[in-house]
Amino acid sequence: MMLPEPGIYYFPWEVSGGQVPDGGSLRTFGRLGLYDMAQSRVTLMAQHGSDQHHILVCTKLVEPFQAQVGSLYIVLGELEHQKDGGAMVKARVLTCVEGMNLPLLEQAIREQRMYQQERDSSR
Repeated sequence: MMLPEPGIYYFPWEVSGGQVPDGGSLRTFGRLGLYDMAQSRVTLMAQHGSDQHHILVCTKLVEPFQAQVGSLYIVLGELEHQKDGGAMVKARVLTCVEGMNLPLLEQAIREQRMYQQERDSSR
């Protein structure tokens, strides 16, 4: 059996901005704004500059889970583009990481990208 891809880190504003390929494995983060138990979906929110970004996450594969509204979460899953033009992450893992240093995570993602670019360009 093939294991799914580990999931590339994307910033929430890249996910909501359509910069992730359809079906691509991804990791992203945001604050849990809304949990719709009947629809098995949560909305993660993230602030970037003056903009508020929203990411829809399907939670069917990770239920039941303890939704803590306002807490920081990391999601690992696959992106599916919807008929209405939006996108939804089908979560394989949804973890509460409240208390994690968000600026440090963002810096780590940028550093990882720089390292990958350097490594790929040296080949």
